[in-house]
Amino acid sequence: MPLNLSTISKITWCPGCPNSQILVAMRQAISALADSGTLKIENLVAGAGIGCHGKISDYLNTNAFTALHGRLIPSLTGIKCANHDLTVIGMVGDGDAYSEGLEHIIHAARRNSDIKIFVHDNQVFALTQGQASSESPKGFKSKTTPAGSIEEPFDAFPVLLSSGATFAARSYAGDIARTKSIIEAAIKHKGFSFVEIIQPCITFFDTRDYFKERVFWREGGPAENQFKAMELCKKDGEKIPLGIFYNVEKPTFEEQLLK
Repeated sequence: MPLNLSTISKITWCPGCPNSQILVAMRQAISALADSGTLKIENLVAGAGIGCHGKISDYLNTNAFTALHGRLIPSLTGIKCANHDLTVIGMVGDGDAYSEGLEHIIHAARRNSDIKIFVHDNQVFALTQGQASSESPKGFKSKTTPAGSIEEPFDAFPVLLSSGATFAARSYAGDIARTKSIIEAAIKHKGFSFVEIIQPCITFFDTRDYFKERVFWREGGPAENQFKAMELCKKDGEKIPLGIFYNVEKPTFEEQLLK
């Protein structure tokens, strides 16, 4: 019998929101891993933070957990420490992960906690109706930056790679098949997985046309070291590379706790 990961919860994202595409990719990835015997659904915990992305845990028929704004990652670390047999994944927004909870994602990477973090990056605080986030481009006009943001957007990849992340990738929500593939790889990775999923906000910051013209899937495999990975993931002018940039195995935080 096919695995049913749908719930009876009514989806309340804006019609056409790319969060729905991420949801489809996530369901497909989990189903594929379960069908292959790689993942036991009863051992999966899907956590979510606060933001538009956070509704995704309501739409996945799995064990779920919702945390305070910016505080999902330490909660997931505790869940994994309490039961090493669990597969622990977390969905966060760019505001949730980089503005409110940046310190937590850095230390999870530093420890190489065996948790998988998927950042729904729409470059705006959408749930609270469009305020600028740490990912908003310079010049972005919003309720909090009516004259345009004077700040440069935050780039998480160099920070997390230098902190110790052992898996780093970027995808685009509009490409469900490849997003599914990257989600599968991230979940199968043993150690801290970081996946940034570009996800335009069609209501408060519609960047669909902008990204369609600029994102591209790079050829070749992951880099052999973190410094090369930083080069691979770098946005080159108007071009934005997608793919898996880094994938190495090192002792995890939880493994070392057992020693």
